[in-house]
Order: sequence, then structure tokens, then C-alpha cells
Amino acid sequence: MRISNIVVENYRSIRNVSIEPSKFSVFIGQNNHGKTNFFEAIEWFYNAKSSDQEEHCQKEGSNRISVEIYFEDVIATDIDKLTSEANKTKIKTMLGDATAFSVIKTSADHKRKYFVNGEDKGNPTGLDAAINEFLPKLEYVNTRIRLDDVSKYKDKNPIGTMLSGVLAAIIESSQEYIDFKNQFSKLFDDPSSEVRKELDKLGTQVEVYLQKQFPDGTKVKFGVNPPHFTDLLKSFDTTVDDGIETKAEAKGDGMQRAIMLSIIQAFADYRKQQTGGGSFLFMIDEAELHLHPSAQRALKKALMDICATDQVLVNTHSSVMVVDNNALQKIFKVEKTDGITAIQEIADSEKINVIFDLLGGSPADLLLPRNFLIVEGRSEFEFISLMIKRFYQDKFVGIKILFSGGDLDKQEPSLLAVHTLFTPLAGSDNPIYKDKAIVLIDKPNDTQLTKYEQFKQGYPYLFERRQIFELTTGNLEEYYPAPYTKDMAGIVQLKIDHKKVEYAKEVAGKITQQQFENDMPVMFEALKRCNELAFNPK
Repeated sequence: MRISNIVVENYRSIRNVSIEPSKFSVFIGQNNHGKTNFFEAIEWFYNAKSSDQEEHCQKEGSNRISVEIYFEDVIATDIDKLTSEANKTKIKTMLGDATAFSVIKTSADHKRKYFVNGEDKGNPTGLDAAINEFLPKLEYVNTRIRLDDVSKYKDKNPIGTMLSGVLAAIIESSQEYIDFKNQFSKLFDDPSSEVRKELDKLGTQVEVYLQKQFPDGTKVKFGVNPPHFTDLLKSFDTTVDDGIETKAEAKGDGMQRAIMLSIIQAFADYRKQQTGGGSFLFMIDEAELHLHPSAQRALKKALMDICATDQVLVNTHSSVMVVDNNALQKIFKVEKTDGITAIQEIADSEKINVIFDLLGGSPADLLLPRNFLIVEGRSEFEFISLMIKRFYQDKFVGIKILFSGGDLDKQEPSLLAVHTLFTPLAGSDNPIYKDKAIVLIDKPNDTQLTKYEQFKQGYPYLFERRQIFELTTGNLEEYYPAPYTKDMAGIVQLKIDHKKVEYAKEVAGKITQQQFENDMPVMFEALKRCNELAFNPK
């Protein structure tokens, strides 16, 4: 089952909007144009029992709020996942042979009505309970939600639900817990207990004063109730060790946001396991909030993964959430004119304008490199970057050096790492750097020849257009000019000492421009070719 259409009328700045969401829907637009209003209209559909005048379009109560959501592709397993036979029967009776239905809610009475093939099914007794379980569960992460709202133990929040569900059956039947309760009872209830004796003394003191007012032998006894396991969980905390173990709420805003979103995603998985299934509708307001661009990209990937079973709506000001294409993704532009919000789906051909607007609307804001030079390791990256800084700041400005991880302790095979880095630049659906990016690699050794041939077959145009350059040696250290050249023993020692990168910086700081150009011609030619193919070559 999926949501195929959402129609909102007269909710705040929205007069009439209809959208057809995909599995992953991204809403973009300027501040105060109505992105959050659209999300809150959906939340209103799920939760509202009344409406404030502020929620009605133009604050006029006569403008009746209406939200209708259409569901399609209902299959038998969607119904089978319901937990009770009664609910299964109610849904089957409502749908008959249909695989689609819609649900509408208005501010007239805030009750839902159900439609199948255009037929008004009304709201029969008991159907709401079945529909509540049948519809995708809403998880709305708005900008006001805090880490405490999901990571502290409360009865109905994600952590509370997960902990209670996982631990209830275990703890109540645990011999350790039974022994604990018996020991607790002995400590506070046994007349021979020192604790019980002291409590009784306090009770007696209170009785003296109480009996002056009620002299009929009134007794007072202080008792301590044995804790239920949920009482113990109320002191639950979330801690994170990212090198320094602290409580989660002591971490930075970005880490807190990431923890919160991760908990909610884990909660979705948990709930599906517990109930035998059921889908979710995730809505994330300002998905990029507090997150570094790399973390935004990781979040998007995580959300794309859950789109296999769920639908995700995000609103954003971030180009990171927009720029990567995906078959499951749709982009909607939210724009307000004369106080009224409109939402329009954006085609791929219009996406460049959307990204341009998100980045500020000025060419200077785009910050795109003129070209990329991809190298295998951090040593090459540091060496070439320093060469440019020392000798070619004007000529090779705007060339971005990327390294694929060849110097890292836990590295992928070098050519695979280069492939991984090269693909999003030149192998995607819209590869604007395909005919421009340059790759610089070490001379392949005998064990790398098979991978090398696969690389050539995968990227034949790199060789045809002179976009790949190979050093004449298997390592950068062997390619350095004298007296900086290292033999294999010297290279192994640099690796053992973790000083390959440090040595690259040292050499780059000492050699002359003439040595670089004459003694390291492959590397120099790679830079020149990168500049030659770059946007606006210098």
C-alpha cells in the first residue's frame, strides 16, 4: 500500500494543493512559503480533534479545512499484517475487491470518512480503530522536537515503547528480578529489618501528634512500594562514545539530530517486527538541520534505504537533498504568492534552477571546481596540492584534487577506490565532468593487472581521450626526483612509521618547479591536461 495523492484545502496558507508523492519526496522553497504548513496539514489529518481559528486559511473559520489522502496498491499481505481478526474483517468489508481507497477529514466535525471507487462508505462503528492500525503510522520530526523527546523513557515515545516491549516479558519472568523483589520486601517489610524498625519509629512519632487531634488510636505506618520495572527504566539514559563517552544530550546539535533520527528509524524496524508489519510515513522538517553536508548525504541514503517499505517526505533548504537523482525521488517546489501557497512538481530539466536558487542565486555561490584530478592516495593529494600552492596558484586555480583512499590503513583496492570516487563525477546520469575529470594512478603491478583491465573496459573513453595518466613506477616514493627517491625498503619503513603523507609534504616543500616539471613529467602533464579540459581553461 502506498500514498498516491494528498489534497489539502484551506489549511493556513494553503488554499488548494494536490500532490502525488513518490517513495521519497523532497519539498524545497524559501522560508515562510508554506513547506511546514503542508506537513502540519498531514499531521492535522492524523491527530487533530479540533482546529484553532489560526489554522483556517486567512484565519477565517468559514474556510473549512479539508485533507484527503488517497491510498493505492493495497495487497492481501497489507491486511494480513493487522493484529486482530476483527480489524481484518472490517477492512475487507470496506474494500471488497478494490485495491484503492481514500480517507477525508474536515474541520466540520473532525471525523474521517472513507471512499472506495468514489462511493462514500461513511464511518461505520469500529472502522476508525481498524483504519488507525491499517494506515501508515506517522512519524513527524519537526524542528521543535528534541533528542529528549525520543531518547528518554516515556510511555509513548520510541525509546519507551521499545524498552517496554523488549524488556517486559524478560524482566517479569527473570529469577534475578524475582529475587530482587523478595529482597526489597525483606528490607522494607520484615519486622526484623533495621530499615523497617526506623520507619516504624517515624510512624510512631507522627502518631503522637496525630492522636492529639484524633485520640481514637489512629495508627500511622510508612511503607515503600516495590518498584515496577518501568519505574526502574525512568532513570534510563542514552550515552554515545565517539572517542569520549558522554550522555547524548551533551553532544553537539548535529550528533543529537543524527541520534534522534536513528532512534526513530530503529523504532520503525522494531514496530514492524512486533506487529508483523505495517508501513510508516516519515516526515522530516528541515532534514539538514544541524547536519554537515556529508552527514546530510548519509541521512538521505539511510532514508532511501527505508523507502523499500515506507514513504518519506522531507522539506529542506539543502542542495544535498536535491542534487542526487534517484528513481524513487520526486522534487516539489513550494512557493507563496499573495499569501497563498502553491506546490508544483519539478522536472529534472528544472532541477539546475532549483539548486541554483538553494545555493543563493549567484554564480559565485555555486563553488563548483573547474575540474577534478583524482589520485589514489593521501600522499599524492598532499604533494600535488602543495605544488599548486607553491608554483601554480594562478594557472591551476579551481582544480580540485580528490584522493580515493590509497594511503589509508583500511583501504579498498586502489582501482576500486578510484572507481568509487570517479562514478558520481563522471558515471552518473548527468555526468558534467565525464569528458573533463583526470585520473592519475600508479603503474599497476602484476597482481593488479586483472583489475586494471576491468577498469579499462569500464572506462575506455578515459584512455581514448587522454584522461588517465600512469606513473612510471608502482609507488609515488619511487617517482620522486633524486635525492628524495625511495626504494622498496624505504617505502615499507614509511608505511610502518605511518609517515608516507608527512614525507610527501616534506618533498613537496623542498623540490623546485624545474624538478617537478622535468623529473616528474607524468604528474605535471596530468595537471596540464586537467587544466586544458577544465571549464574556462586558463
